[in-house]
Amino acid sequence: MIRDATEHDLPAIRAIYNDAVLNTTAIWNEQPVDLANRQAWFSARQAQGYPILVAVENDEVTGYASFGDWRPFEGFRYSVEHSVYVRNDQRGKGLGPGLMAALIERARTCGKHVMVAAIESGNLASIRLHERLGFITTGQMPQVGIKFGRWLDLTFMQLTLNPGAQPPKE
Repeated sequence: MIRDATEHDLPAIRAIYNDAVLNTTAIWNEQPVDLANRQAWFSARQAQGYPILVAVENDEVTGYASFGDWRPFEGFRYSVEHSVYVRNDQRGKGLGPGLMAALIERARTCGKHVMVAAIESGNLASIRLHERLGFITTGQMPQVGIKFGRWLDLTFMQLTLNPGAQPPKE
């Protein structure tokens, strides 16, 4: 089941996030966050009208997805960057595609035009998932990050949510 997150879900979201921080290159932060950090993130998303979705099985959060502004300038207001994370013991069970499909629909409903993915280039599973959902690779940035004592490359992908749409009248 996929639903909107509540504050009650934040400890589980924090655990999934911190696992990715400590054990993967999906998040390029190196320090785990506390609950206050996730509460501030949750409040900011709510204030912007942006969703945080959770996948739930047997009343346990098994993954989450959200999007936020891609860049903080007015000219980018119709583009968002998303995040999808699945609990380590639930990966490979189809939760990522389900969360992504729901998130894409929410972005369309919010009137967004482009969804951007920034993926560590070695994360082939994420790149393939995005390709299956219609994302195209739009850029490669070698050695722009560092984690676990090695340089990380970044792959940008994007999905045009409303192909052929004209820009809104200003």
